[in-house]
Amino acid sequence: MEKKLSNLADELLSAGCVKFGEFTLKSGLKSPIYIDLRRLVGFPDLLRDVASAYATILDALEFDLLAALPYAAMPIGTAISLHGGWKMVYPRKEAKGYGTKVEVEGVFDAEQRAVVIDDLISTGGSKLEGIIKLNAVGLLVSDIVVLIDRQSGGVDFMAEHGYTLHSVFTLPQLLDHWEQSGAVSAAMIASARAFLA
Repeated sequence: MEKKLSNLADELLSAGCVKFGEFTLKSGLKSPIYIDLRRLVGFPDLLRDVASAYATILDALEFDLLAALPYAAMPIGTAISLHGGWKMVYPRKEAKGYGTKVEVEGVFDAEQRAVVIDDLISTGGSKLEGIIKLNAVGLLVSDIVVLIDRQSGGVDFMAEHGYTLHSVFTLPQLLDHWEQSGAVSAAMIASARAFLA
């Protein structure tokens, strides 16, 4: 892992964006690892570094605007937008029943290419919900960029639906890094690897 990314990996750990212990997931499963990228809003310097890491991937893609998925990716998308000078839109979780009643907020034209921004990916189902709303207003999507790919089948799932997933990190990559640096105990790393397998 290059120096800039290894520093970013260490910052994510020290900010508590990745925690080790015992956590109950939404599914009810007990997990030895928990990723909470909503914490990024409490660390402006780290959020800026995260935006820069996304921008490195985005610089190689063809798109007209960013589409940040609510809610976790909204501050990340905003930071990336400010970093790169890219316009941003976002699909609403629920359409407003008043005012403009729009499904997608922001300024855009039909046929523009949107790159989807999210914090992480597990299986990928929630990404499709957002993409469907973007497609419904005429935006074209081919790429999705996340900070962390948990490697729970999301890449293959998105590919089956015609989308290419890009990630700054994979979770196994982060675990390898923290194990080598001694930042996380070997027992915790082994427990997380066993859970992910």
